[in-house]
Amino acid sequence: MTNKIQKQYNRLEDVPLIMLHMKEVYPVPDRHIRYAATKAIFRTKMAEGSSVQSHGVKMLFLVKKLEDLEVGLENDTYIDVILQSLPPLYDPYIINYNMNGLVNGEQR
Repeated sequence: MTNKIQKQYNRLEDVPLIMLHMKEVYPVPDRHIRYAATKAIFRTKMAEGSSVQSHGVKMLFLVKKLEDLEVGLENDTYIDVILQSLPPLYDPYIINYNMNGLVNGEQR
């Protein structure tokens, strides 16, 4: 950061104000952000042997990010993407889920 820019931001009092100003001065196109977020969720795959819990948290974080960007995917689409991100070890669970139509542990 150049001295001129640093002095400009030293006058701002808090981090949120600095971030807001930087977003106004150096905008990132919404399309680029949406593309990166959808790319992340569609390409994320759980590695075999890794924690289901940490993978679930990561996927829910990405879902929240897409909802904040108002991408407009249906809840069922999010569920499909999350299930497709699981390794083959979870295929019996996915088949059971799809056959019984479970939602949050309850039948539809």
